[in-house]
Amino acid sequence: MPNSTTQTNNSSPLSSWLTQLPKIELHLHLEGSLEPQMLFDLAVRNNVDLPYVNVQEVTKAFQFTQLQDFLDIYYQAAQVLVTEQDFYDLTWAYLLKCKEQNVLHVEPFFDPQTHTDRGVAFSTVINGIDQALTDGKEKLGISSELIMCFLRHLDEKSAFETLEQAMPFLAKLKGVGLDSSELGHPPEKFSRVFAKARELGLLTVAHAGEEGPAEFIWTAINDLKVSRVDHGVNAIQDPELITYLRQTQMPLTVCPLSNTKLKVFEHMQQHNILDLLALDICVTVNSDDPSYFGGYMTENFEALAQALDLNQTQAIKLVQNSITASFCDEQRKQELTKILNDYQ
Repeated sequence: MPNSTTQTNNSSPLSSWLTQLPKIELHLHLEGSLEPQMLFDLAVRNNVDLPYVNVQEVTKAFQFTQLQDFLDIYYQAAQVLVTEQDFYDLTWAYLLKCKEQNVLHVEPFFDPQTHTDRGVAFSTVINGIDQALTDGKEKLGISSELIMCFLRHLDEKSAFETLEQAMPFLAKLKGVGLDSSELGHPPEKFSRVFAKARELGLLTVAHAGEEGPAEFIWTAINDLKVSRVDHGVNAIQDPELITYLRQTQMPLTVCPLSNTKLKVFEHMQQHNILDLLALDICVTVNSDDPSYFGGYMTENFEALAQALDLNQTQAIKLVQNSITASFCDEQRKQELTKILNDYQ
């Protein structure tokens, strides 16, 4: 592998190796994969007025200094998603990108409250997404599990209402998650909702330790009983937590480009994902909101190679961690492991 000064580009051997590397994605917000061109196409299709006159203005708006700046634009853009076809098209476009980058299994998030609060039926959202995921398995060979997220800046009552709306569609869901602005909204705010979701047979994950402290990771683990922690990079603040994560192999779904775009780390050279990997923490690589943060899975791996000297052994281990941390069944995990082993 090249040293940290090596430039990556679409024609370099490194880029080719990383593109072909079999990958698994466990932290992806479908609404965050809405590319500028599709944003405009859907706005025209659904007669939605946008505050931007062209794609260039959208790109300029995607300069964030903090999580809330991003969320303001994210929720605004999501208004163009109205029909079942829109949600299908959004999901299908993401899956085509996955096919291009050899992503073999995905566990995407979606935020129903972002849509139901503006009058879009829950069934419209989930049926469009689910049909695309079904087609992705049949036509592209990409397996998937779907995770419904609650918006933590909304109240517990709204989360319970969303869970109630999901009841007829539990067969389409693998788990529930918790996203949106972390500060001021600790995980325990949703302990009762998560307890109900677990009673229904759903697995749980939660964003914690991104902009919030390590304490939020403990709460997600102890109160929400999560199977994975989304982000979790601030775990490094707490040596006791690091020991726990290493001993239990609780996975962290880390999103390098997102973390630097939102200034969790000022520069990629400061990112701690490889430090955590060296501590035998079950860290994984993911793209979060790729349309907004500058890249999908391959670009995240490339950024680590360029800034942190990621080598092939580390890249393989990160993918192995993702397989282990995934919610797919044991047979699929074995299939994915064989594909990864054959690649080495």
